[in-house]
Amino acid sequence: MLNRSSFFPLLIAASLLGPSVLAQSDTTKPQALTDNYGAGLKINLDPSGSKYLRFLFMNQVWVRSNQNNPNTMVNGEAKDNTFDIGLRRSRLIFYAQISDRFLILSHFGINNQSFASGGASGSSGTGGYGAGKKPGLFIHDAYAEYAIIPEIDKLKNKKNEFSLHFGAGMHLFNGVSRLTSSSTLNMMTLDAPIVNWALIDNSDQFARQMGMYIKGNFKKFSYNFSLNKPFATNIVPVYDSLKGSIAVDNNGDSKPAIQGYVDYQFFDKESNFLGYRVGTYLGTKKVLNVGAGFYHNSDGTKSLSSAGAVEKHDINMFGADVYGDMPVGDPSKKAAISFYAAYYNYNFGPNYNRSIGIMNVASGLNPAATTPSSISGAGNSRLMFGTGQMVYAHLGYLIPKWSTNQKVRIMPYVANTYKALEVTDQNANSWDIGSNFFLNGHNAKITAQYSHRPLYFRENNEYVVSDSKGEFIVQFHVFL
Repeated sequence: MLNRSSFFPLLIAASLLGPSVLAQSDTTKPQALTDNYGAGLKINLDPSGSKYLRFLFMNQVWVRSNQNNPNTMVNGEAKDNTFDIGLRRSRLIFYAQISDRFLILSHFGINNQSFASGGASGSSGTGGYGAGKKPGLFIHDAYAEYAIIPEIDKLKNKKNEFSLHFGAGMHLFNGVSRLTSSSTLNMMTLDAPIVNWALIDNSDQFARQMGMYIKGNFKKFSYNFSLNKPFATNIVPVYDSLKGSIAVDNNGDSKPAIQGYVDYQFFDKESNFLGYRVGTYLGTKKVLNVGAGFYHNSDGTKSLSSAGAVEKHDINMFGADVYGDMPVGDPSKKAAISFYAAYYNYNFGPNYNRSIGIMNVASGLNPAATTPSSISGAGNSRLMFGTGQMVYAHLGYLIPKWSTNQKVRIMPYVANTYKALEVTDQNANSWDIGSNFFLNGHNAKITAQYSHRPLYFRENNEYVVSDSKGEFIVQFHVFL
């Protein structure tokens, strides 16, 4: 259980979710780029507004109590539980459309700054560049795009059945699944499951690679494909006494990677103007899509054989998913349901696996510990993904309005991830349960979530689940 010293500060934060927020502004249009703010921070460059410069600002703050994995050390102290407040994301996006044929976009920001981690490169100890301080601002997206066949034929004043756009730069037009190109502005859950970003910060830069892409629509189909140059990786492979060869990220002079995603949209058509896929429209659209995607990179990983020979392996990923988001019941009550399910089949080579802890504050494992440690590591780290199969699903319900002048909307949800990985001898589920409190759609919301994570240990020469931990998070989210 979460200890008292961690739990009471979170109760104070969670109390902000109560009746005192019911006087806030409306939640009628929660799309990624539109709400009561209309066009938001937009500078029109002509009277019609077709030429413009647009700005988006976002902050996501986490207040969190975490049950640490066994034998965790935090800043030199052995800790079973940790309370912290951190910046999960702080971002600035700006883009310009000077002609309907050309678009330029840049996206800067930081992620995962805590009191003890996430600081600038080389920061440690105490002082101006102490542990966790002054994180480096870096590029998330930076690309230029050209409309070869635009969405609208201005000469004929009608919508084209087929559209084609070409772009180049650092981008998020990813393959495998809808969630692999997920927007962080309007997620239905508190955060992504991370299994959707299987290259995260190894051969990509925070889910992006540099390359060239095409995107567009054909009738009810939406598509994007890209050719990228993965970032260099150089983890040295070792031979494991229990599992044998274990593939690791080591791509040398990386070969080009190809990826793509196509979905069929049964009802309302979604915009792919910027490529960030919406988490939930809160019932303002009727959406039902099915999609599939892939990622391939030759010689993306290496492993060591029993004879000491280095072997190269391709990275192959495939995904298929279904997404629904639509109003339900009495239209005047504005209730809605949102659901998503995805199947992932990943092959990085033999026994490939990665453990990740989001905004992990742990400094390592206690070297003097006399009890076993999880193979996942310290803090809130978990065995996130690897060679094998995974299924992720979530379901949320926007509760009907109980009065016509109600301002805050409430959306409870559940999520689950099932993992069957080659490196483990037991499959496992991790789950989340939480609720959004929309003060003004996705522009201003508070989310509370409890997350459960299973922990793997080595027992009787097998990797099995023999413990679990959890964390409770309250997120304060605003974007303008």
